Amino acid sequence: MTAYCKFETTLEILIGKWKPVILLRLLASGTMRFSELQRSIPDITKKMLSQQLKELEYHDIVHREVYPSIPPKVEYSISEYGQRLTPILQAMNDWGVGHLAHLTELYGEERSAE
Repeated sequence: MTAYCKFETTLEILIGKWKPVILLRLLASGTMRFSELQRSIPDITKKMLSQQLKELEYHDIVHREVYPSIPPKVEYSISEYGQRLTPILQAMNDWGVGHLAHLTELYGEERSAE
């Protein structure tokens, strides 16, 4: 039962349509400004991106750097602590690629969940 609770904590932090996508973008690009992140994920709204980044920052997964300039410059990156998620996120991404290939083998075409 104890291991289950710890797994649940991990899911609470990472689960959601956008958090893994945001983290993979930051892992691939290093540091990004808010507008760069939003452009790299066209379907996300500003409100949702802001909310997800705040949650990830709260858990020390994402680092937010504010530069004192006018207008303010804000950059996001994976924190040192958040770097520990790299193998987990990469494994999830690799599994997703493999799953799509598996569905193509089964059904003869790439399909999304219906």
